[in-house]
Amino acid sequence: MKTPDYQPRYYRDWSKDRDLVSFQVVVKETDLYIRARRFLKDKALEIVQRQRALLENYIARHPGFVAALEPFPVGDDAPAIARAMADAAAKVNVGPMAAVAGAFAEFVGRDLLKYSAEVIVENGGDIFLKSTKSRLVGVYAGEDSPLTGRIAIKIEPSDTPLGVCTSSGTVGHSLSFGKSDAVVILSPSAALADAAATAVGNIVKTEADVQSALDYARGVDGLLGAAVIINDKMGVWGKINLIRRDR
Repeated sequence: MKTPDYQPRYYRDWSKDRDLVSFQVVVKETDLYIRARRFLKDKALEIVQRQRALLENYIARHPGFVAALEPFPVGDDAPAIARAMADAAAKVNVGPMAAVAGAFAEFVGRDLLKYSAEVIVENGGDIFLKSTKSRLVGVYAGEDSPLTGRIAIKIEPSDTPLGVCTSSGTVGHSLSFGKSDAVVILSPSAALADAAATAVGNIVKTEADVQSALDYARGVDGLLGAAVIINDKMGVWGKINLIRRDR
């Protein structure tokens, strides 16, 4: 797992809710912004270190896992996080590392639910959340996008636990073969949402591809909704409840 060039995560400053405790956990290239009812930084750090060790040890034995750009079958020695990544990637025909950020957010978040009834874990734009109240998830499509910070997706507590994951062909370090400014995917599985965001984003080369990308997302079992942004055009499908907001 290579360390990417650091990208300042300005969007973390948008969070205005004050009902949860916020803290950051960083282990190598894993940089999580976590919100919960209690200060659980030590517990979260322990979880991240354990999951990273499991995944890194698996990659050391199977280096093809991290290099694959298409589905990679895993054996009986695969830890749960590697299996979740591989299963998600296979559903949308991408490599398993396309699901790594979402998988980490979800595995950490679900473990923290033992200690807090509400948990939000953000990992580079990929989010796992369990909430007992409605929450707004801001959409970041790059500093030059007219939509950045102006719209948010409203998440109802009945839809959580939920993965809300974003991929971009123009923002950040993540590998994408498309030109979208942002693709946002909703799924009960954050690993699947992450992998699907990459797959859907790969389709978008021009504004004319937005509908094709949404049609593809609609056909993936396990997805609840998708939003695709390129330039000043946006298309949505499914459970995407858009809210206008002040940045």
